[in-house]
Amino acid sequence: MGRQIGVPNDKLEALDAWESSDHFSPRERVALEYADAMTFTDRDVDDALFDRLRAEFDQEAIVELTATIAWENASSKFNRALRVPAQGLWDQVRQE
Repeated sequence: MGRQIGVPNDKLEALDAWESSDHFSPRERVALEYADAMTFTDRDVDDALFDRLRAEFDQEAIVELTATIAWENASSKFNRALRVPAQGLWDQVRQE
């Protein structure tokens, strides 16, 4: 899907190293940090992170970003619990 909306493959492939990759803007980095903080149980959305998020996004965008991250997390947990296999979307992008 990322490629379909114009995200280059090299950027998608750099996601695992987003913290050190030069493919991401400060705005994208704070969004990715927020997603990680919401996703990983050993992390938290602390006040400093939320302040950085507010510096890049307005309230409406933060709500939308939060809802999207929460939805993807819930979907992932649901699929994993019910053993729903991956649909191979990432593989299709890599082969193109």
